[in-house]
Amino acid sequence: MSRIIFLFALSFFSIQSFSQKKQKEKVEPASYFPSREEWQRQSLSSHGFDSIKLYKAIQFAIEHESKQPRSMELSQAMTFGKEPFGDAVGPLADRGEPTGLIIHHGYIIAEWGEPGRVDMTHSVTKSFLSTVIGLAVDEKLIRSVQDTVANYVGPIEPYDPTVINRTAEQFGRPELLKPFATPHNRTLTWDVMLRQTSDWEGTLWGKPDWADRPDADASKWMRNKRNVAGSVWEYNDVRVNALALAATCVWRRPLPEVLKNYIMDPIGASPTWRWFGYRNSWIILDGKIVQSVSGGGHWGGGMFINAYDLARFGLLTLHKGNWNGKQLLSSAWFDEARTPTNAQPTYGYMNYFLNTDRKYYPNAPANAYAHIGNGTNVIYVDPDHDLVMVVRWIESASMNEMIGMVLGAFK
Repeated sequence: MSRIIFLFALSFFSIQSFSQKKQKEKVEPASYFPSREEWQRQSLSSHGFDSIKLYKAIQFAIEHESKQPRSMELSQAMTFGKEPFGDAVGPLADRGEPTGLIIHHGYIIAEWGEPGRVDMTHSVTKSFLSTVIGLAVDEKLIRSVQDTVANYVGPIEPYDPTVINRTAEQFGRPELLKPFATPHNRTLTWDVMLRQTSDWEGTLWGKPDWADRPDADASKWMRNKRNVAGSVWEYNDVRVNALALAATCVWRRPLPEVLKNYIMDPIGASPTWRWFGYRNSWIILDGKIVQSVSGGGHWGGGMFINAYDLARFGLLTLHKGNWNGKQLLSSAWFDEARTPTNAQPTYGYMNYFLNTDRKYYPNAPANAYAHIGNGTNVIYVDPDHDLVMVVRWIESASMNEMIGMVLGAFK
């Protein structure tokens, strides 16, 4: 109980301290973008928020902390670890307390918990993955998302320093990965991979596609018939990792390096974020040993990042790739990323969860969207209110109510 009271007090102190700072009482009409060195804070009153109502919204987020243990190792074992081949093969790290930020017109108006703490962000990682694919389209490395992925991916040599001489048991087994070589996988486009409607088949990094969130009926696990690409939406991290491997082949560089150079450095992100893969997801690429990163923390790994850097990314997506007058990623890409998927209208490109017909978040405007990862980690983006919220370690079912409370705090 004392810890909860302390968190409430910390949240209240954070909000009150902002209102006491000497700040401009009027927001400039031009959009504000924080510099690398400083992120300005402004008072709630100057942004039209009722401080008591907003405090209650933050208090609500803290009270409705995820019921999963803060030990990510234990949490993974209790959930995904129960799946076939479900053992973690990437790094896991204990998480912190509920934390978050509220950004209005680009300014920080409220924060709570430990927003500077680097934690796993799970499937929000997928939004960074789709971003580096968007960059590849901008750079003409991918001509069109309607192209088949197979035409961009050559044979891949896995790196395993323990294997030098192949044993007799390994004789005749393929030595190279060809993740898009089956008759079905050869038909898959970048678009269906991004929308999670590919039904990609195969095993990658020791994880079969059917073992991720497997059907309750085990007889359906290793099926021969595949769904026509684009017809069925299925959230599947093996397929996401296949997309990450394909993107690595296209860039011929580690994806974290691409993200850093093109996005994270220009938006002023801290040097503390890390994008991990698995201990067995190393390949030899153009004579160099490169790790193919994962699209989340399902088996460990993914993006480890603090709330401030997540908020900067959310602000970039709010402005459709424009950061302080410089277009880092084409606005057309963000329009496409937020186009509903036919088989799942509340999903765009990974990992844009859309509020189509206000079905996902009834309390939010229909054009709001969120980057979401297990935990729950949320970057909520609301163009109508020029608002970005980062909310970490909240119960998923409580997020809609919190959004309603924050929007209700507008005077």
